[in-house]
Amino acid sequence: MICPEKIDTLLEARWIIPVEPAGVALRDHAVAINKGVISAIVPSAEAHARFAPEEHIVLENHALMPGLVNLHTHAAMSLMRGIADDLPLMEWLNNHIWPAETRHVDSGFVFDGTRLACAEMLRGGITCFNDMYFYPEASARAAIASGIRASIGMIAIDFPTAYASDADDYLAKGLALRDEYSRHPLLSFCFAPHAPYTVSDRIFNKILTYAEQLDLPIHIHLHETRDEISDSVKVHGVRPIERLHRLGLLGPNLIAVHMVYLDNGEIELLAQQGCTVAHCPSSNLKLGNGLAPIVSLLNADINVGIGTDGAASNNRLDMFEEMRFTALLAKGQSGGANMLPAWQALQMATLNGARALGLGALTGSLVAGKSADIIALDFSSLELSPCYDPVSHLVYAAGREHVSHVWVNGKILLNCGELTTLDERELLLRAEFWRGQMAAG
Repeated sequence: MICPEKIDTLLEARWIIPVEPAGVALRDHAVAINKGVISAIVPSAEAHARFAPEEHIVLENHALMPGLVNLHTHAAMSLMRGIADDLPLMEWLNNHIWPAETRHVDSGFVFDGTRLACAEMLRGGITCFNDMYFYPEASARAAIASGIRASIGMIAIDFPTAYASDADDYLAKGLALRDEYSRHPLLSFCFAPHAPYTVSDRIFNKILTYAEQLDLPIHIHLHETRDEISDSVKVHGVRPIERLHRLGLLGPNLIAVHMVYLDNGEIELLAQQGCTVAHCPSSNLKLGNGLAPIVSLLNADINVGIGTDGAASNNRLDMFEEMRFTALLAKGQSGGANMLPAWQALQMATLNGARALGLGALTGSLVAGKSADIIALDFSSLELSPCYDPVSHLVYAAGREHVSHVWVNGKILLNCGELTTLDERELLLRAEFWRGQMAAG
């Protein structure tokens, strides 16, 4: 007689959507988890005979899927949600956001703001986020406190702040932080030069050298507005993408955020160089910047992930909303209802983002050997009934309010809608404290 294999957790659900292979929905299957890793995904009857779990969770009306990967955000800016709405990007930055950051942003602000963002993201099924902000050491501590997976941006910008005196100082502090947390199981790092208009060629060259030595992604705002492009032509004689190409930054490690204004030659160049695009539809729309040519990017076989951007320009860290917008806008732009089907939007919000961050072997899909970064959605509500195709439902019908459970690395962080690692009441008090600080000027 063969003894059942002892494991930590067995999850059973009505459906399991693994993302790999694409478009598949497994009915009446179970996920076996041990030591934070997916051991197997098998039919429930087989799982009962094969495994002896310490914890057995049966979710009869739920769909299990990989946790969402937020490929671009500024988590701490959750504390700036709504302070300067309905303004174009550069007016928003120059007259409101940057002055507010100068007055208020410190490590305490970033720690509290990032925890607030982590709570919102976890409740919305996001298990991994790619961050870009000042005081990244505070972002790292906040992510660790919440238990979420995070790619921490080592920001670089060519003007002084309370955090750093110049771009070299930003990089030195970022690299020291990476050294400190290089072995942490939930943290990874990327270089995060803010944008071509705030970073010099010298610093870009320095970042490229470090990125090649350390094999780390480079995460940057790029081609977000028409003004950015025209200013680059005036100052550098070329559009920003061409400038970065001449500097050697275009390549498989580049995560280019927004990418609204692209010509056919630039799309071809991005494809040739293997770059990733982080698509942020809500932020682009809200700031009036336009719509990225997602269909053309996908047709060129460019890896496209999805991000929320920060809550100051979105104002939600809601990847279900971004997924739905991504699919619908692609259909509207192309005039083809068959463009960007649900399975592809789901892959963009999970596996594509993980691959961009160098985490594709670790997260982004439910596959044996990967970390157990899993979310469950409750399909028993009226607005999700009836369900003919759970993959379609995840993109077009379900929302973050249907997320009931979240596991990261096998640890439960949201249990029946309740956060397990963060104190909601304390977060609300800290948010109100910072609202008072910012309202006082």
